[in-house]
Amino acid sequence: MNYEHAFVCGNPALDFAATLRARRTVRYEMFATPDRLDAWFLESGLVDEIAPADEADVEQAKEVREAIYALVTARHLGQKYDEGMLRRLNRAAGTPPATPQLTRTGRRTEATAEQALSTVARHAVELLGGPDVPLMKECENPECTRVYIDRSRGMRRQWCGMESCGNKFKAAAYRARKKSSPRAAAG
Repeated sequence: MNYEHAFVCGNPALDFAATLRARRTVRYEMFATPDRLDAWFLESGLVDEIAPADEADVEQAKEVREAIYALVTARHLGQKYDEGMLRRLNRAAGTPPATPQLTRTGRRTEATAEQALSTVARHAVELLGGPDVPLMKECENPECTRVYIDRSRGMRRQWCGMESCGNKFKAAAYRARKKSSPRAAAG
């Protein structure tokens, strides 16, 4: 069950916010169906088993996702938080989260979509109220709207991920250099 969810942002809440891709252009919705929401929760590693979501769970997840994105963007830009978005995030974070259990074979987390969403919301609360705020950056790909945690040496990371954005821009820059080089113009 791989729907090409990317986990490159350095925090589950940021990865969750990035499930609406290319917000400024073509907007690609990763949570088009309940099974895609379930897949994200499983692929993220937050849970080992998820009770099947329904359409109401998807709508709630989208609302929390948009609250996370709005609050992360405001915090990143040094703006005031929208009160409605704060309430939405805090309401989700206030519900019971997914709780890991110790089994004979190790740790296992089973959850409903609401519990998994609460876990994501709690990650957002910890992120926005914690020490990683100065490390948040937006991907330099103008089509990408992912915000990520830059823990690189010297904080020089430019893209959310090399596979998703970095390689694309490096290849384009290489082609542009080749095209404009004197040897290419003569040939």
